[in-house]
Amino acid sequence: MTEWNFADVWETVADVLPDAVAVVQGERRLHWGQFDRQADGVATWLLDLGVTRQDKVALYMYNSVEYLEGIFAATKLGLVPVNTNYRYADDELTYLWGNADAVAVVFHGCFTERVERIRPRVPGIRGWLWVDDGSGPCPEFATPYDEVAASATARAAADWGRSGDDLFMLYTGGTTGMPKGVMWRQDDLFARLNAAGFRRYSETDGLGGVTRQLADNGPGMSLLPACPLMHGTGWFTSNECLSEGGQVVLLESRRFDPLELLDAVEREKANALVIVGDPFGRPILSALEEHPGRWDLSSLMGIISSGAMWSEEIKQGLLAQHPGMLLVDAFSSSEALGMGSSVSSAGSTAKTAEFVLGPEVTVISPEGSLIQPGSDDVGVLALGGRNPLGYYKDEKKSATTFKVIDGVRYSIPGDFAQVRADGSIHLLGRGSVCINTAGEKVFPEEVEEALKTHPTVSDAVVVGVPHPKYGEQIVAAVEPAPGADFDEQELIVHVKGRLASYKAPRRVRVIESIGRSPNGKVDYARHKREATEWISAEV
Repeated sequence: MTEWNFADVWETVADVLPDAVAVVQGERRLHWGQFDRQADGVATWLLDLGVTRQDKVALYMYNSVEYLEGIFAATKLGLVPVNTNYRYADDELTYLWGNADAVAVVFHGCFTERVERIRPRVPGIRGWLWVDDGSGPCPEFATPYDEVAASATARAAADWGRSGDDLFMLYTGGTTGMPKGVMWRQDDLFARLNAAGFRRYSETDGLGGVTRQLADNGPGMSLLPACPLMHGTGWFTSNECLSEGGQVVLLESRRFDPLELLDAVEREKANALVIVGDPFGRPILSALEEHPGRWDLSSLMGIISSGAMWSEEIKQGLLAQHPGMLLVDAFSSSEALGMGSSVSSAGSTAKTAEFVLGPEVTVISPEGSLIQPGSDDVGVLALGGRNPLGYYKDEKKSATTFKVIDGVRYSIPGDFAQVRADGSIHLLGRGSVCINTAGEKVFPEEVEEALKTHPTVSDAVVVGVPHPKYGEQIVAAVEPAPGADFDEQELIVHVKGRLASYKAPRRVRVIESIGRSPNGKVDYARHKREATEWISAEV
């Protein structure tokens, strides 16, 4: 039985490779010895607050060195790091920190005004750690992060110790309801990530095996997560990179800039890039095409994507720019890691939304029976093996998502799919946003992908709007490509040429921006309200 704990592994890396680089952000370069020591300073401050085992520490920051140090500090003490979406407003933050039972918050200075407003509404929070980002002075109620991080005199540890049962808590789902905390045992999460890592540790050798691998092979890869650390795609891949003794390269800008990203890939000789589908891939490809030969990308071995559609067209374009890399489209969710993947290389590009099932994945019908490969039946994906314990303080939702079928406990986050005869998955989308029109189910992602293959479309979102005859009618919102002329009927005909006619939108409206979140996700509830109002205004 394994007992993986991230702090144990990261401290081992710091002991074996103290002078190797752990985190880079612009001109800031933190070696493993410094990374470990500064996390000790933060951990000591948390102990002085009077924390107890498995207390929650909220991280309310943009991508930064301090974000990763905060995770390290919390896990050193057997505390639970809690991600916080920096786009949340007052009520959402109040709910999240209250629901999580947070006792401390580490926050960027730019959020000081909002924090001051909601402090009276979160009385359970005993300590506030302020990270200077040049936006103003440290408020009186908070403690400066830099002072705390520089204060360590010894490696921090708590009397209650650590274990593989210590939790990571990933809050998710704020666009379809209030956010919910997915509870991962560290041992389970580490094993899931390790199984898909570049440098894999033996399940049986423990920390001794980690020490030997690091001593024999030296530092690990250089990883650049272009997406926010506040979401699982960026957070979990960074955790795995650090566990392998690698370096995490963070961008300085708080808005995605493909030029900055490509500069960083070249400067830091990044080996792997983490993105979220087309919202990141498309502007990267545009930058490469507009500036041919500007960047040396020879160090880049692969791009990993998860969380949003990554179209075949964009994959082909990226491989044309750098044929020597692999493109890995990982199909996962906060509740289920490793459901499927597709790998593209020069001369072999995987089709959009086509994935190979992971070894512990099956597709089940609404009645609970297994769906056989090659049938046209639609079912939901179910992942066995190491999975989260459930949702924090939500037994009802946990029972819906995590079920025991034929003696096996599965995670069933709600992704609908079909299984091809060769075992590959054709992903349809989440049932929560499925449209029912004239008795037919339509998954928005499938229609959105068809729209985005038209040259006048930069991005698209599809929703169902109430209709007296059809139940719901399909309405698309389109963000036009720069300088493109827009024709509603042409787009509708274009979709009908690729999908069944009933899946085509009946109306298409033009908007300036889809307004995706930093992790590439769409707020379907907002778009549905706006589309409904738009249709009503035309009646």
